[in-house]
Amino acid sequence: MNATSKTQSRLSLMTVLVVTALFASQVLAESPRLPLPDLAANEFRLLAANRTSTLQDELNQAAGEGFVFHAMMAGNTLGGKELVVVMSKPLAQAPVQRIKYKVLATNKTSTMQRELEAMGAFGYRYCAQSVAPTTFGGRQILVVLERNLDDRSARYEYQLLASNRTLTLQNELNEVAREGYQLAGLTVAETAFGGDEILAILSRR
Repeated sequence: MNATSKTQSRLSLMTVLVVTALFASQVLAESPRLPLPDLAANEFRLLAANRTSTLQDELNQAAGEGFVFHAMMAGNTLGGKELVVVMSKPLAQAPVQRIKYKVLATNKTSTMQRELEAMGAFGYRYCAQSVAPTTFGGRQILVVLERNLDDRSARYEYQLLASNRTLTLQNELNEVAREGYQLAGLTVAETAFGGDEILAILSRR
């Protein structure tokens, strides 16, 4: 290959690299789903329990050490059927938030609706929901709520929608959305009377 051919080859390669970089930057700018890098260093605490009461106690104990709820999942681990929660706190010194947690668990949507309304009146905000097996068979709906003890003005209202028909649920979601509710979480669970249903929890402040 002569010098002219080598020069042209290098120019072509540079052109490809520039075009690729420009395309990648455009994708990053236009795609809100790509997570931005989190530069803050965190410490994590993993909780695992097979009872909701135990999990609630551990959540509040970790909250007293400055940890806040991050994510939850129910499933099988080496410890059996457990509720697994990840909490986190920044390594940099920061004021500790005074947070209290509540874990709600039931296989009846009507009971969950009442409990959500009661907790919302005390300022408890939705964190996450999941589905876990019960001791006596079947499955129960799990919802984790948190309350900022320093925000005494906080009040939340909740709507729990359950249906085994997606079109019905869609219509109900749109109806309550017009009242100012926002979707908080979605799961598929076996309820006491409805069988396998899609469960949606919505909230507004």
